[in-house]
Amino acid sequence: MSKPRILVTRQWPSAVERILSERFDATFNLDDAAMSVEALNKAIGDYDAVLPTVSDKLPASVFDVAMPRARILGNFGVGYNHIDINAAKDRGIVVTNTPGVLTDCTADIAMLLLLTVARRGGEGERQVRAGEWGGWCPTHMIGTKVTGKTVGIIGFGRIGKAFAQRCHFGFGMEVVFYNRSPVEQAEAARYGARQLPTVEDVLALSDFVSLHCPGGAENRHLMNAARLAAMKPGAFLINTARGDVVDEAALTNALKNGVIRGAGLDVYEAEPHVPDALKAMNNVVLLPHLGSATEETRTAMGMKVVDNITAFFEGRSPPDRVA
Repeated sequence: MSKPRILVTRQWPSAVERILSERFDATFNLDDAAMSVEALNKAIGDYDAVLPTVSDKLPASVFDVAMPRARILGNFGVGYNHIDINAAKDRGIVVTNTPGVLTDCTADIAMLLLLTVARRGGEGERQVRAGEWGGWCPTHMIGTKVTGKTVGIIGFGRIGKAFAQRCHFGFGMEVVFYNRSPVEQAEAARYGARQLPTVEDVLALSDFVSLHCPGGAENRHLMNAARLAAMKPGAFLINTARGDVVDEAALTNALKNGVIRGAGLDVYEAEPHVPDALKAMNNVVLLPHLGSATEETRTAMGMKVVDNITAFFEGRSPPDRVA
């Protein structure tokens, strides 16, 4: 019996690619360039499984194939708002993701952004490299203390909880959060956290606001001009969730006009495009979507995909099915 034919849309860790090539008739993207919508549309008709990443856009038109061959999308990542889930379901295509394995590393990146923007680490590093540092003085590059401050978390899932743990137990921060469903008080207390009824309640109290909610239509521009204005004037916004959760134009205006003090971003609305206005600001720390970028985590994500599609082609239910 022939092996299922699969397409891996980007370069993955070599250990994962080796296993995929052993188990399946695998085609790899040797150029490691994001595929076009047209190429992905063709792949739906040519392969039994397509293994996309967040860099791939799969709108409804991708699934407009007369006779789709693909029966499963093994998504490399937790978020799947880059896939039109309803269109996939309409064509009988299963979709899976990779939850759990990137929790700690994404929480670490959120903490890195918080510390870097608060203590002006990006500015300082650039100053030293440019040879512009004139030596220590009492008023040089004064930042904001982190220990003991209040952090507000929007979205209290795995990553939100891991971030809360780091903030509360590592830096003695008071933690408040908004989550669309109630969290048991005892569960929240494990992370030194307290749930508030609305996003606005969290924004009003927080010195730092960190986003850990899904992207997509429901949360698109959750942080808009009105909500940015509801933050404390000296507060900072951290986003390691999805780029579309923040209205980048509104954020740019808020930063320019001193509505908030700064921002730390790992994700963007139109990746890999980052607005020039944000790149020009010293009170913004910008990272290239590094949330899960450790060898251990990226390999674990790939192995999640292997487990999902292996289960599917063996007639079992994929453990991480989302559609």
